[in-house]
Amino acid sequence: MRHGPPSSPESGRSHSPACPRASPWQRCPPSRWLPDSCRDQPYYKGCSAVCSSRAGLLAMWAFSAVARRLVPDRVKARFDERHWRITAFGLSTAGTAVAMFAAAGWQNSLRAAMGAPSAGLLHWAEAGCISALTALGLWGIGIGISKALRWMGFARSVGALVMGILGVQLVVGPVVWNGLADSFDKSNAYIDTALTQPLSASVSGSPESLISWTSMGAEGRKFVAAGEDSVRVYAGLDSAPDTASRAALAVSELDRVGGFARNSVVVAVPTGSGWIDTHAVDGIEQRFGGDVAIVGQQYSDAPSWATFLFSRDDAEESATALFTAVGSHIAAMPAEDRPDLFLYGQSLGAVGGSAALTEALSEGSPTTACDVLWAGPPAGATRTDGATVLANTSDPVVWWSPALATQKPDLSRAVQDAPIPQWIPGVTFLQTTVDMLGSLGVPAGHGHRYGTDQGTALRTCS
Repeated sequence: MRHGPPSSPESGRSHSPACPRASPWQRCPPSRWLPDSCRDQPYYKGCSAVCSSRAGLLAMWAFSAVARRLVPDRVKARFDERHWRITAFGLSTAGTAVAMFAAAGWQNSLRAAMGAPSAGLLHWAEAGCISALTALGLWGIGIGISKALRWMGFARSVGALVMGILGVQLVVGPVVWNGLADSFDKSNAYIDTALTQPLSASVSGSPESLISWTSMGAEGRKFVAAGEDSVRVYAGLDSAPDTASRAALAVSELDRVGGFARNSVVVAVPTGSGWIDTHAVDGIEQRFGGDVAIVGQQYSDAPSWATFLFSRDDAEESATALFTAVGSHIAAMPAEDRPDLFLYGQSLGAVGGSAALTEALSEGSPTTACDVLWAGPPAGATRTDGATVLANTSDPVVWWSPALATQKPDLSRAVQDAPIPQWIPGVTFLQTTVDMLGSLGVPAGHGHRYGTDQGTALRTCS
């Protein structure tokens, strides 16, 4: 194999500037990885408020009952039931105020580490109003359901519950999913008039290309249009009827535009919607000085969360087909002409790439990769041995799994980009689940967003 540039990057990624160190007072209550967002966190807090209020009432009753047994009779004689309840309410309110104060300090330490402005009075006022409205709404719904169940009785309540479940499963679910699928299809088919179709015959997506401009999908067109001076090939869902034929078409197109004549070839496995991170592409081209070809293949037009839940096999099948096809073509070339082969995947792309790597490492496979790199791989879903792994400590995607409810995550391979929260059984799992909704709403290098080190951290062939 021909080797890459003389200068080889380090196997790991460089650490970001030192993060502000949170005091023990700040670290104790919070279990958040990312700063609050007024788009989703207030709704979570509203739900928490309803649950907390129920728990608070129970705690007040328990405190009152226990305290009255421990306090001497002469003291009890001076206080009636009302005094005990007021005392319990005061203590629980004070505890809530202390927790909110600590949470505010923690939020600002996260924001400072991520270069975001501190949360001011307006932020907390907006979040508080939305949280209160959410809590009141849920409280009202709960009271309404409770009254309805008492009016209906046990038997009719069970019957209504069964009918509701069947209705959601047989009617509402399919209708909602079909609506979402239509929306995904339209988004994938949308042609952005701001993008210019390549005209040079030597560029993929041009009129002479084996892969038509319209078949590449929305993300494929963005990927190709941004690199007219480089070698980028992308096979969309509509480029060929099935996974194997799309992979074969991508290899033929890569050969047509001279991709295999480059010093290196990178197979980039996209995320669920077909997106390939521009930071990764820039890093790859920077890493190899432009003497590189990048090829990708779409396997879904749905967001990563939907594909991960319902069509994960599609990602694994597509990545395996493309990586095997490219590797087989390279293996058939004369030894002195073979380019170095690399594999890259972010998030769900890392899951698909992991399946491709497992196939490549099987006995008799002609495919050999110089290096593989996963950015933000979902917890427990990828093969990490022998791979370069990029993971931010503030990325909830790489920590989320059912095991997080009972086990502290292993952060030893991650880069600390922000203060690390205290792990709290059960609570950290719920907070991480909520944080996943805003994992992309932060600057590159934090949360589930990664920078050009997705490419520059690729290692040279040994």
